[in-house]
Amino acid sequence: MRILGIDPGYAITGYSIIDYAGNKFKLIDSGAVTTKAGVSFPLRLTKIYDDVGEIIDKYKPDAISIEELFFNNNAKTAINVAQARGIVLTVGCKKNIPTFEYTPLQIKQAVAGYGRADKIQVQKMVKTILNVSELPKLDDTTDSMAAAICHAHSAKFSQKL
Repeated sequence: MRILGIDPGYAITGYSIIDYAGNKFKLIDSGAVTTKAGVSFPLRLTKIYDDVGEIIDKYKPDAISIEELFFNNNAKTAINVAQARGIVLTVGCKKNIPTFEYTPLQIKQAVAGYGRADKIQVQKMVKTILNVSELPKLDDTTDSMAAAICHAHSAKFSQKL
C-alpha cells in the first residue's frame, strides 16, 4: 500500500510518501508545500491544491492520511489551517483517492504507543520505523510521516471519507 501522509497548513503543508507491505515501511519521498506570506490567501490555497495534485499524480498513492485539526487559541490560524485541510481533502476526492483523518492523539498512539507522547518521542519512533538516518528539518514533514505510519497501522479499522 502506498500512503500519502499530510500535515496540513497554509504556510507549510508537510507531505510524505510511504510504501507499506508485509509490516515493512519504505520512505519514498517527503517534503513540504510552502506558500509565501504576503501572497493573497486564495493564491496560497491554489498553490496547495496544485502541488498536492502533482504529488498525487506523480506517486499514485492508494490512500491519503491527513491529520485532523488541532485547535489552538488562535481562531484565525485555526480557520486558515482548516481551509488548507479542506483543499487537501478536495484534491484527494477529485483524484478518487480514499482519504482518512486521524487525530494527533491517534497518530501518537499508532507511532509511539502512547497518545500523549511528546514530539521528540514521536520523531524518534518515526526515524526507527522508517529506518532513516535523519529526519527532515521541518517538523511538518516529520508529522506527515507519522500520519502515514498511523494509517498503515490503522488501515484495516479505518473509515474512508
